[in-house]
Amino acid sequence: MLFARKRGSATLLSGTALLLFLTYLYLRRSDGNAAVWTPPRPVEGWQSHGKHSSFWPGVPVHYPPSSIRPLPTGTPVRYPPVQATAFTAEKQSPEASARRRERQQAVKDTFSKCWHSYKKYVMGADELAPVTGGHRDHFGGWAATLVDSLDTLWIMDLKEEFEEAITAANEIDFTHTELGEINVFETTIRYLGGFLSAFDLSGDVRLLRKAVEVGDMLYKAFDTPNRMPITRWEIHAAARGEKQVAPNSVLLAEIGSLSMEFTRLSILTGDAKWFDAVQRITDEMAAQQDSTALPGLWPLTANAEEKIFNSGSFFTLGAMADSTYEYLPKMAALMGGLLPDYQAMYEKAIDTAAKHNFFRPLTPTNEDILVSGEVHAKDDAPYLLPGGLVALGARLFSREKDMEAAQKLVDGCIWTYKALPHGIMPETFYMAPCQQPNDHEHSCEWSDDAWKQEVLRRAGKDASDTDADAIIQADRLPKGFTSIPDRRYILRPEAIESVFVLYRVTGREDLLESAWDMFRAINRTTSTELANSAVHDVTTREKPEAADSMESFWMGETLKYFYLIFSEPELISLDEFVFNTEAHPFRRLVR
Repeated sequence: MLFARKRGSATLLSGTALLLFLTYLYLRRSDGNAAVWTPPRPVEGWQSHGKHSSFWPGVPVHYPPSSIRPLPTGTPVRYPPVQATAFTAEKQSPEASARRRERQQAVKDTFSKCWHSYKKYVMGADELAPVTGGHRDHFGGWAATLVDSLDTLWIMDLKEEFEEAITAANEIDFTHTELGEINVFETTIRYLGGFLSAFDLSGDVRLLRKAVEVGDMLYKAFDTPNRMPITRWEIHAAARGEKQVAPNSVLLAEIGSLSMEFTRLSILTGDAKWFDAVQRITDEMAAQQDSTALPGLWPLTANAEEKIFNSGSFFTLGAMADSTYEYLPKMAALMGGLLPDYQAMYEKAIDTAAKHNFFRPLTPTNEDILVSGEVHAKDDAPYLLPGGLVALGARLFSREKDMEAAQKLVDGCIWTYKALPHGIMPETFYMAPCQQPNDHEHSCEWSDDAWKQEVLRRAGKDASDTDADAIIQADRLPKGFTSIPDRRYILRPEAIESVFVLYRVTGREDLLESAWDMFRAINRTTSTELANSAVHDVTTREKPEAADSMESFWMGETLKYFYLIFSEPELISLDEFVFNTEAHPFRRLVR
């Protein structure tokens, strides 16, 4: 099965973005000339003195850690440059520069429209309902769109709006929510990540203080007998001081993707408690990585109560797991290689994933592209889910075929967008694999018969081509697609994220045109009078019906990546920053 989103559902696009991040980092040592390096010092004045800041630190602790692991010390590894040196804004022709600025302004105009509607109608709510002007509060009611948009406001040079947003953010009360349960992972990547990134960009200590408030709240979720976090957290019981236990079933992404934000908070404050909390998770995952049914990968779910990360038969780099793998090389980059376990864990994971997750699909134009899939393991032996999800992977360290695979995966994203009537990929879909997917040299020639047989098999039928034609017509399947279980587009960022990263790494000019086509298609299809809305069905010929939903990642991720791909490459350079999984850039330790 192929998906279009990390966390909730994703393998094609998040898998693509993941491989790109893994590839572009080229995490190998490059000694170069030794340079004098001064370690960062904690920011002064970060201690929060807001009216709510003392609440969470004052809640009784039932299971304090016996010791706190300090942050690592030393001189960072000198990694090779990430961004391509062959292109700069100055080297572009005047016409190309003007075109780039015009497109960047179009993205900024779209963001501004959304921001002003959010501010006018629902300022302080999590999300604007972009058709009716109402609001939704799925993420605690703590102004998710506002916090997710802080760094975008700064990046787009909307400084007046940025100041207004900080003033509003200072009033957020992280001691109160109408929700009975909060998602610790989503709170970490959106709120903690949003405040940290906005501070890293602006240096405004008010933002760091709010990050500390969020960090203190989230730290309470680790107050369990074994110091493993509760990922779906009954926050009111915790606030009352009740004892709590980590659950026996958690999603891999939700427990394995907290490291960047917690570690960055410890670096900025000098308080190692947050770093210590997430490294306990890393230690357990590292210790059990070789003992899973697919050694090197972790199953989709873990038992946090018993600290079991190696029991299960479903493995994916996509849905509800991908950010765990994404954070392995990103943590290495964030910490300048001072935590070598992350590189070692990555190498094991990618070696295994490369054998089972990527395949070339059948397309009517015989495109040389790749897409990504899922793997089950049964009786200690791997087998592929229906769909012929087979091995074609990439190893990270300085091998050209890694980049070749990454480019083919991004080209797969672009092709899939273009294959749908509105130029937008649906949420989930299946594709037919080549007849000999393990043969990397196979021509993968298009076959109507092979495609239709896969359509029938996906539908659970063993019938005639006539039946296949009926399914294709009824389900509006473009050639190559065998099923589209979820026809929505909900303003997701993964495709432009992948295109942006590959452009910054390679300087491929055609990617700018692909990005522009994607932006125009999305804006044309989702624009409302107030903002932009998720839509129900991108397979229809007519304009899809709006769902009246605009998640915060539209302004925090999608529009940010569109803006950055048309910016000067020095703006948020990948040699200086690394993005968390909510597109919030953190400063790397570099020398």
